Amino acid sequence: MRALSIAATGMDAQQTRVEVISNNLANMNTTAYAPRRAEFADLHYQIVRAAGAPSSSNGDLAPEGVHVGLGVRTASITVDMRQGALKSTGGDLDLAIEGKGFFEIRLPSGEAAYTRDGAFKRTGEGLVVNSEGFPLAGDITIPEDARSVVINAEGEVYVHFEDQPEAQLIATINLVSFANPNGLEPIGGNLYRETAASGPPVVGEAGEDGLGRLRQGYLEESGVDVVAQIAELIEAQRGYELNSKVIAAADQMLGATTQLR
Repeated sequence: MRALSIAATGMDAQQTRVEVISNNLANMNTTAYAPRRAEFADLHYQIVRAAGAPSSSNGDLAPEGVHVGLGVRTASITVDMRQGALKSTGGDLDLAIEGKGFFEIRLPSGEAAYTRDGAFKRTGEGLVVNSEGFPLAGDITIPEDARSVVINAEGEVYVHFEDQPEAQLIATINLVSFANPNGLEPIGGNLYRETAASGPPVVGEAGEDGLGRLRQGYLEESGVDVVAQIAELIEAQRGYELNSKVIAAADQMLGATTQLR
């Protein structure tokens, strides 16, 4: 009774789908969150009769074969890297990327991580860090006596001082791109890590070589479409129920078989 194991793979697939949807909904307000989507593929087929096999003694060939599918499996969980809507915050160190690219963050281990979450803060020493306290690449430091900070679309950081009429350029924020951003490994905290699938990071200036431009005083909102996620959740629930009914029907058929006299 292959239907039992086939339906079990269907239930497992729908459970994975619900888990992905629940994670998306949990992050509906997470800054720059990229929603995930579960993708599936069919399993191997048991070949009862191959297409083109002899179907009679006079050499006639079967136009179609008999291939019995063995279920479904999770093929991948794809990340939708499309840019989310931008929300005005007015913060001097709130930065949104209009277009492609990532900010580079330095982890305590010295390893690089990447994010589109531009909600940066300033430490007591003036170092620009993310919400976890990890510094932005380049160790950009805002002087203590700076009156205001201006970051233009190209990532140039200017500060105004009380005794100087002209703003002073102190640093430049570069962006990073990847050949396959979907291949990045999520490590939590709105951070990603480079993998062999993503390709090496390519550092460039904002607004150049296909990279996006920066907008000061804005943050990128989560890319989760709540209405679409609820519709998918209902569909996954129905799929789970249908596969469970297949198991119940197969069990009844097996019960009828055992009662044969």
